[in-house]
Amino acid sequence: MMVGLGVSIGTVNTVRAVAYGGGKHGPGHRGRRGHCPPETWRTTLTFDSTGTARVGRIPKHGRAITDFADLTQRSAPTARVGHRALSAADLVATVAATVLTDVRELTDVREPESGVTVTHPAGYPPQRVDDLREALDAAGLEQAVLAAEPVAAAAWLEDACGPMMPGLALVYDLGGSGLRVTLVRVGAGCPTDPVVGESLRSSDFGGRAFGAQMARRSGWRSGDGSNAASDAVITELRTKHVRKSLGMVYKCLRVADVTMADVDCVLVIGGAARPPEVVDVLAAALARPIIVAPDPEHTVAEGAAILARRSVEGETGTTGHRRGWWRGGPARLGRVGAGRLFGRRAVRVTATAAIAATAALCATTAVAGDATIPAADACVAHPCR
Repeated sequence: MMVGLGVSIGTVNTVRAVAYGGGKHGPGHRGRRGHCPPETWRTTLTFDSTGTARVGRIPKHGRAITDFADLTQRSAPTARVGHRALSAADLVATVAATVLTDVRELTDVREPESGVTVTHPAGYPPQRVDDLREALDAAGLEQAVLAAEPVAAAAWLEDACGPMMPGLALVYDLGGSGLRVTLVRVGAGCPTDPVVGESLRSSDFGGRAFGAQMARRSGWRSGDGSNAASDAVITELRTKHVRKSLGMVYKCLRVADVTMADVDCVLVIGGAARPPEVVDVLAAALARPIIVAPDPEHTVAEGAAILARRSVEGETGTTGHRRGWWRGGPARLGRVGAGRLFGRRAVRVTATAAIAATAALCATTAVAGDATIPAADACVAHPCR
């Protein structure tokens, strides 16, 4: 049984997904032990007295480590556990290792032929990718592949909606901490680095930005007066919020020297993309098919799991053997575990994650008909109007 494991570690939430060989991934798939949908945690870390890391907890007493997932911050959060100083990359690797420890129990497979993909933002410079690579190696995830988030999202698109004609997909990632817009080549013959132009990000849009906008609105908390935040008011404000974000889309197109006419579809992902106003505004303004998963927050992790499964299929064929991906247990920084987890870092893997992940995607992409027809149970296509 081949299993692909995908982990997406965002500023606000962390998602883990599983993709099984020979079948679809996601909520509709049942493994040996039954239902195994994607799981979500808050991206927070706490350490107990033994140095064991726990993800997603907000303790009543003590401090949870937060806002460390973006390695490009000028003053990225760090932590000290015992006598160890942990960088932001170490914290991200700890999250990945922690949320993967119970996968064997979920799949009921002791030694599965499995692969792991951990995603990162498309805008990471090579040095940040190297830092994350070294941290994952030190955390016992040497075989984990790194992939850019829009590349993983494109893998989900091809898997859920069928083989695609060669072309461009615009990935509109509206998350809790911001908006990232990226152009990605899809279909047969795409290059090893499918990102076209520059991936652009802004913290002016997304869940936190919209929440701050609502908080500044006079009288909305009390519900008194004409400024009370009724559903209609919230819908209107969110619509305006998304319309303002279109400037990011057009800037991304200009940087890549293309127009919207060159784009085949728009893939909407991210936890803040759930409200229907997001898809409605984009469909009306961009005049392109809009594709969104039932829960767009899971798209990147599910795509990462698909890439991981494909990498295993590429290495083993259908019956070959592959060494297990995990050599450790729960992330721990005690006297025994500290040396193994955050001691001398392993030698860097020579092949970059983006190349490995996109190669797996391109190798399995085929030519389809004149249109992309999404599977009804996998995604929702909003036709252009």
